[in-house]
Amino acid sequence: MKIAVVTLNGEAISQHFGKSPYLKIFEIQDNEIVGEELRERKTGHFAPNSAHIQHHEHDHGSHHGHGLDKHSTNKHKAMAEEIADCDILIAGGMGMGAYENFKSAGLEVIMTDENIILEAVQKYLSGNLINLKQRTH
Repeated sequence: MKIAVVTLNGEAISQHFGKSPYLKIFEIQDNEIVGEELRERKTGHFAPNSAHIQHHEHDHGSHHGHGLDKHSTNKHKAMAEEIADCDILIAGGMGMGAYENFKSAGLEVIMTDENIILEAVQKYLSGNLINLKQRTH
């Protein structure tokens, strides 16, 4: 199993998925961390044409809702492909479109107010990481 965590610096969980330049990836076996890597993102605000993407990302006039239009869905699919080898995604926050697309890609998405990556992963492994998204339903 692999857990991806969005981060600005490799230590703290980012509060905004789209603005996080890195993903900290943990490989888990027998409920223990056996490997980790810091993966530089190539999508979202970090895509080669990110200025173009950011312009469209904030088009609030769409009748589909923010982050749920076709352009955003394609962008979120590309983001999910970056972590296609992962099973779980942990973030401080993300838009509804990103959340729904990651869930559709088969990821377990956890929104947390934990700040330290390693603490959040350890809480997840012990079954004690609270998913704030589940609280709202």
